[in-house]
Amino acid sequence: MQPILDMRGITKTFPGVNALTNVNLSVMPAEIHAVVGENGAGKSTLMKVLSGVYPAGSYDGEIHFDNAERKFATIADSENTGIIIIHQELALVPLLSIAENIFLGHEPATRGVIDWFEAFARTKELLKKVGLNEHPNTLITNIGTGKQQLVEIAKALNKKVKLLILDEPTSSLNETDSNALLALLREFKAQGISSILITHKLNEVLKVADRITVLRDGKTIDTLDTHTAKVSEDRIIKAMVGRELTDRFPPRDAKIGEPMFEVSNWSCYHPLHADRQMIKDVSMSVRSGEVVGIAGLMGAGRTELAMSLFGRAYGQKISGEVKIHGKTADVSSIPKAIEAGLAYVTEDRKTYGLVLIDHIKHNITLANLEGVSSHSVIDEVKELSVANKYRKDLAIRCSGVFQTTVNLSGGNQQKVVLSKWLFSGPDVLILDEPTRGIDVGAKYEIYGIINKLAEEGKAVIVISSEMPELLGISDRIYVMNEGKFVAEMAAKEATQEKIMRAIMKSWDN
Repeated sequence: MQPILDMRGITKTFPGVNALTNVNLSVMPAEIHAVVGENGAGKSTLMKVLSGVYPAGSYDGEIHFDNAERKFATIADSENTGIIIIHQELALVPLLSIAENIFLGHEPATRGVIDWFEAFARTKELLKKVGLNEHPNTLITNIGTGKQQLVEIAKALNKKVKLLILDEPTSSLNETDSNALLALLREFKAQGISSILITHKLNEVLKVADRITVLRDGKTIDTLDTHTAKVSEDRIIKAMVGRELTDRFPPRDAKIGEPMFEVSNWSCYHPLHADRQMIKDVSMSVRSGEVVGIAGLMGAGRTELAMSLFGRAYGQKISGEVKIHGKTADVSSIPKAIEAGLAYVTEDRKTYGLVLIDHIKHNITLANLEGVSSHSVIDEVKELSVANKYRKDLAIRCSGVFQTTVNLSGGNQQKVVLSKWLFSGPDVLILDEPTRGIDVGAKYEIYGIINKLAEEGKAVIVISSEMPELLGISDRIYVMNEGKFVAEMAAKEATQEKIMRAIMKSWDN
């Protein structure tokens, strides 16, 4: 059987960087093919070559698709042959309807007049194929992230997809939505559609992938056939990082001190719906040198709690008390929260954590410009020194601190966000999904940074949807559901089953 896709000897260079070197990738008809590798391994670059973001002539090598050599000049060229890519950041317009998003740019029309009857009818057919019951008129902003992913896939089906590329499709989804999406890929496979799945969730790879291609440092390391060989997460990790990770979490000798961060009776209401209480009388404490995890399902209120604590960045009618070092802290605005010693590393680093079009140096000093200023004038030499220090301390892989942040891998972008908040000199750090969308090697490095912060006597709060992560790095875990804490347990006594049981029990009460 001939492959539907055969990429041969793909080499792509940027100034001073070899992003891809002689990479080969083949995908068979009706195959789910996973592409894995550390951040910066070249996965996204390879997909941009395939989808026409990097046009023919800007790289070396050949692309053969559907029994013909292809030279794509634009994304439209690749889409016209049946190659559709769905990026991690969804390309949907929030204030347009599902139907308008699906047909945006190629609306069914007669003599220049859009035929909405046909658009709605076809939208219903497409939504049925992906298992969505929403009305075509429903606005994108009114449906959850999992359903938005399905709308993107419906768009792809409308474009007569032959090869569907999904870049980190489940990074923002809960377990139920993730499993539904993986089941949909299996359905497409049965219909003869091939898929390329790019993800750091190796358990999902092993659930659905027929073959797995591993990239490392811009090169093809191995292609594993899950049907003919025994493939484990450990084997994939070894190929990805070039070494065995015998322990996913670095060891830490916890030295826990006095209470540093205390929250009492914290309540918060929805920013638009004043009668909808999001956070319900939450109380918590974190000691110096302690890592406290907050577990919960998507929509439990974890991010809303964190943002409302950090300068009331979320919500209205906020009430309750925050103490830092035993003294009442004013966290009524973001500057005051920073001044009080609080820092919040957002779950959405690309939108809220970084200025992507600016370089690393400016991003690192952004939250503490006074620290690199003299008489309100930025000291360029001092700023450069600070940026280089954090680049070294956090092992940010880049060509230099003048590199544009958008060109960094996800793991290195996360290190820049961490650097920004560490330079603000906080006593308390709230890390919201700190390892979302980054590979196992970079995760290990982030865990090491968290350990170092705790060793320095900081109080660290980690919000994560990955329960094994919370169990591996926390000293104590709060379980959150429907805006309130429903359980508290020492991490060494906690299990995934205990956490889920606490959530389920809270629904029964």
